Amino acid sequence: MNTKLILVEGLPGFGKSTTAKLMHELLKEHDIENELFSEGNLNHPADYDGVAYYTNEEFEKLLSANTEYATILIENAKQQENGTFISYQKMKSTNHSSLPDDVYTLLSKNDIYELPLDIHIPLMINNWWEFVQHALKSHKTYIFECCLIQNPITISMIKYNASSDIVSDYILQLAKIIEPLNPLLIYVDQENLHASFEKAYKERDNNWAEGFIDYYTNQGYGKANDYTGVEGTLKVLEARKLLENEIVDQIDFMTVRVNNSSYNFTQYKTMLEVIVKEKVI
Repeated sequence: MNTKLILVEGLPGFGKSTTAKLMHELLKEHDIENELFSEGNLNHPADYDGVAYYTNEEFEKLLSANTEYATILIENAKQQENGTFISYQKMKSTNHSSLPDDVYTLLSKNDIYELPLDIHIPLMINNWWEFVQHALKSHKTYIFECCLIQNPITISMIKYNASSDIVSDYILQLAKIIEPLNPLLIYVDQENLHASFEKAYKERDNNWAEGFIDYYTNQGYGKANDYTGVEGTLKVLEARKLLENEIVDQIDFMTVRVNNSSYNFTQYKTMLEVIVKEKVI
């Protein structure tokens, strides 16, 4: 099939990470060179994680207001025709602990996932297009977790309460861009959303649970519908699931829905092995 990109999507707690890791291992078993980019990877080739964006004029103002740290900022800035990008989370996690927290806080306000949609979407579309040009020249297969549907739907629907048409159009634009890579979308589903979320809620630490519920109920969509707490979060997830299913149905390239309700690892791996043989090799 010569698939150069495998995308793993689904709701929180449905098994995206497990699926992506298994696909990575299965491809290696079949001697298919591949690279897995999980959620939160600061070196992601198509998505932005912990990256601030400034127009070139805004960047000059940032330097003027922070002359003491201008050299560090310039050294870690990637200046392009459409603006300046700073991977501030990568800076923070490597060798720039001397940069004060208030500067990192300032940079985080211009995180690409904090920008208005009319700025965010063109930046993302351009980044995905550039990735495709690079991937077409590569011999490896890429595996992406959650960045084609989950991340776009989180900022557009959950954060900004954008209309279904805007959300769908954004994701379908990305889907069209990656078509030359002959991608495969694996959409992980569960029969019982409530039980799956409760399982994730109990298994993950309190910071994740509290942060997730706060984001889902205190951003645009949750606030517009007066949702609160766990029950409100589940209502947002139900709406998200409906919209995601509608979007998946509209994607033109190869898609496979897998049911992970049993959480039977051996059975699930066997099912993915069949997908690899039929859809990837």
